[in-house]
Amino acid sequence: MKNSKNRKTMIENITFNKIYEPEEALKLLKERSFVKFNETLEVAVNLGIDSNKTEQNVKGVMNLPNGTGKQVNVAVICSEDKVNDAKSNDADLVGGDDIIHQVEKNNINFDILIATPDMMSKLGKVAKILGPKGLMPNPKLGTVTNDIATSVKNAKSGQITFKNDKSGIVHAGIGKLNFKEEELIENLKYFYSSLIKSKPDTVKGSFIKKVTIASTMGIGLQINQASLR
Repeated sequence: MKNSKNRKTMIENITFNKIYEPEEALKLLKERSFVKFNETLEVAVNLGIDSNKTEQNVKGVMNLPNGTGKQVNVAVICSEDKVNDAKSNDADLVGGDDIIHQVEKNNINFDILIATPDMMSKLGKVAKILGPKGLMPNPKLGTVTNDIATSVKNAKSGQITFKNDKSGIVHAGIGKLNFKEEELIENLKYFYSSLIKSKPDTVKGSFIKKVTIASTMGIGLQINQASLR
């Protein structure tokens, strides 16, 4: 009953077919948050792509200017000469075969896995476990690198990865609802502009069809794209 009442209050006077200015949408989401935890601001972007065509799928990595507010556990699989680089930049788990053995047992205690190129052959045997979870290191995402220090630093400071799903939609968490409004707007604009730069050459016409933001437990509000440019 309480949840139904909260839901009713949340959607009161909301026009669902309206296109909101970012500031107005954020104000509504902040005002109507009724949960007892700090919600994440989620963005969903509908792309004008054919996800069945490999060359039209998009994925990438970006460092949001104000971070995500999320505590990220970073694991690093590397050779001995890179261990200090990982530990001195606050990697949560550093090792080699020992981490791979834990993954084989499906004992995964990290959100991001970074590896040096020389360790990728060993990681091949757990690719079927890591791949579906989106945890397999990838050079295009900066998670296969010899520059362990920079990669760990970026991951800990609010770096996010993105890719479209089968429906051609990109989802991402771009901050916590208790961030200052201007910080969330800056993150949203940065995400939008970075996504535009990832437009595949084979996509013709409008690339971004619709931008919607919502809090973890809140409603989705469509955003005026012109205000994000």
